[in-house]
Amino acid sequence: MSLLKTLATLAGATALSLTLSVGAASALDARYKDADGDMVADAPTAAADLVDPATLIFAYTPVEDPAVYAKVWDEFLKHMEKVTGKRVQFFPVQSNAAQLEAMRAGRLHVAGFNTGSNPIAVACSGFVPFTMMASKKNEFGYEMEIITYPGSGIEKIEDIKGKKLAFTSETSNSGFKAPSALLAQEFKMEAKKDYEPVFSGKHDNSIIGVANKDYPAAAIANSVKSRMIARNVIKADATKVIYKSQTFPTTGYGYAHNLKPELAAKIKEAFFSFNWDGTALQKEFASAEPPQEKFIPITFKEHWEVVRNIDKALNVSYACK
Repeated sequence: MSLLKTLATLAGATALSLTLSVGAASALDARYKDADGDMVADAPTAAADLVDPATLIFAYTPVEDPAVYAKVWDEFLKHMEKVTGKRVQFFPVQSNAAQLEAMRAGRLHVAGFNTGSNPIAVACSGFVPFTMMASKKNEFGYEMEIITYPGSGIEKIEDIKGKKLAFTSETSNSGFKAPSALLAQEFKMEAKKDYEPVFSGKHDNSIIGVANKDYPAAAIANSVKSRMIARNVIKADATKVIYKSQTFPTTGYGYAHNLKPELAAKIKEAFFSFNWDGTALQKEFASAEPPQEKFIPITFKEHWEVVRNIDKALNVSYACK
């Protein structure tokens, strides 16, 4: 049975127990309004509640070393400065929680949130995603993989029993939520009973941990692994795949809901007018499969439905604390 079918079965089997939390998961925090039903926060109607910062703060999801990505994003952020007329500063967040809190508190204006964090960012931080990376043929996404290292003695999922399995963080789709659903439903394996869950904090930590034999197995996003292999951070034969999922949407990019509409429009223009050719961004993300070579329009309502379904199946609440 595929993971999607598993999630559908799980959601159906637990429909009664999920009623309250599914309702909560579909709703925005009380501070936000959604009059048009697009599932993201509307811009404030009162002019006094709109913000027009002199400096825009940008953060990329902390899946890997922030120092690497400050350089990768530099040309793009200079382009955004030209389009918006604002200074743009890269903010090297160290965790998903820090990124979510920064936008909720008004300290972060433009961001790329990872797949699993998008619903939480939308519900709790007023995040408005509108684009993600894709190939020139409009192909996008990544797969969750469970990896091990050659000689680990792990050849299939069941071999993880009694061993450690590295996750990234609880907000990660591929690094925690999707593999948790997979193990529980398809393989009847419970955390702490059948295997020992450990948390590395980031995808690169998990991947390097497996490559260095610190973890016997890990759940990761294969797009991150591909980029690390392309940068020679790890060798391609340092890990092996024992499970690969269906395709999920990748990092969603967007802005804080309370930016002035004119500024929000300029931010969108910056993404869609950026010329990738010969840039550090192209060099870094073209190694993904499919290659990521441009920004395409997306909607949270449509493109993140599969992720919201996983959260519903796992009884995840987006209550803002």
